[in-house]
Order: sequence, then C-alpha cells, then structure tokens
Amino acid sequence: MRTQEKTEQPDDAAAGGEAPVTVIIADDDPMICQTMALILQDYSRGRIRVLDTCADGVQAVAAAERDHPDVMLMDIDMPAMDGIAATDRVRRVSPGTHVLILTSLSPQRTVERAVEMGAEGFVSKTDAPQTIIERILAVRDGEPQFNQAAQRQLLDDMASTRLNAREDEARGMLDSLPERERETVILAAQGMSNQEIAERMFISERTVKAHLSSASERLSMNRVQLARLVERAGR
Repeated sequence: MRTQEKTEQPDDAAAGGEAPVTVIIADDDPMICQTMALILQDYSRGRIRVLDTCADGVQAVAAAERDHPDVMLMDIDMPAMDGIAATDRVRRVSPGTHVLILTSLSPQRTVERAVEMGAEGFVSKTDAPQTIIERILAVRDGEPQFNQAAQRQLLDDMASTRLNAREDEARGMLDSLPERERETVILAAQGMSNQEIAERMFISERTVKAHLSSASERLSMNRVQLARLVERAGR
C-alpha cells in the first residue's frame, strides 16, 4: 500500500541538504503499519520518508526490489512468508537495504536466525517514537541496533550454538581481510561506534565506514554478521 506523504511538517533534512532516509514497513497488522508510518512522518522532522507499507513477506520483498529503501522495518510473524525468510530475500534483491526487525516479542533463537539472514537490529513496537527514529537513522549509517532484550537473547543464542561453530573456518575468513580492515571489524565487534574506532585507529570516520563496507563486500556479510564472525573466531 503506497503511503501518502505529509508536506506540512518541518523538513530539517531538506534544510540541511541531506536526503531523507527512505523506509518501508512490513507488518500484517494494518494498525501497526499505520501507526508506525504516522510516527515516522510526524516525529522525524523530514529526516525519514515512508515509501510503502506491506501486509506480508511476499509484498515486502516485492516492495524492496521495486523501491530499494534505505531501511525496512520487518515484522516476524506474517502470512505467505515470515519476516525471517523475507529478510533473507530482501537482502538478496536490495543489498543496500538495512533490515530492522519490528517486534514485540522474541521467541527462542529468533534473534540469531534474523541476524543470520541479514537483519541489523531490532525495534520494539512499544519503543518511544524518538527511539525508533534514532535506531532507523543509526542503522542507515551502519550502526547495528539491538535493544537490551535482543542483546541478551543474541548472547544466549550464540552461547547455545557455540560448540557447533567452526572456529578455524571463522579465523580463516577473518584473516583473509587486509590488516586494517580486520582491525576495524574486530573493534566494531567489541561494540565501538564509528567515532570511537576512528579515534582508536587515528583515522577518519569516513575511512572506518570504508573499511567496514569493504570487509562486508569481501565476505558478503553485514556488520552484525561480521561481529558474529569475530566472536566465533575467538578474537
């Protein structure tokens, strides 16, 4: 469903010369889609533009392939195709799209499965409007976004599967990266922001982003998956 844009809100993004972050919302509950779209349009002050809303995973994949949004908010439990499978498809048809899982609960291993499929964070349906907006803007800039509940579950999931991880293979993949890219990836996996990494390595934030982008392309992984690789490699 195409979303009508509101033109009366102050447009801080336009005033600053920066294009708004484009977003598609996928949830089988029309009230959630409508509410989330209104929150993003009314509270983002022009920094976010909602392109579309989708009622299931199949629609979400088609919308991503058509519009190539910066960010997609993806519900997990949807008909036709669930959010986990849809995340994998979206990442294939629109590699530049960052997926945030939109959820109110996280069944066992949901976080780990979502990360494996390419999700870069979670947004709770009960988060405050400003929190949701900040997470969307941050993930667009390459910063993984996990609330406390998702972080705890991801650690539990990784612990439960750690014995199955092939540490030697993970180390080999990590060691295949150039030294500065590998160092950047390891620092990012420790939870450092781009600014903190830049200060530690005495480089610019732009160079940090370039290193992470290059590492992601070499290994076909997003930033969250790179962090899991570092964890499995025991670095």
